[in-house]
Amino acid sequence: MPELISQKSTHSAETANCPYLAASTNTIHLRENDEPEVALSPTPPALHELIRTLKSAQASD
Repeated sequence: MPELISQKSTHSAETANCPYLAASTNTIHLRENDEPEVALSPTPPALHELIRTLKSAQASD
């Protein structure tokens, strides 16, 4: 994978447990601060479902 420029979510707390996103030509890559060498590259439908699920879980808290 080429070197990616990651951006921390603006909704994350100021802790080490936060997701980072990076975009390449056709893909969004997700990684966590704890293991920056590990990245997930979900398909757009899978990423949409992940975000929908996380928002739903947050709304029920």
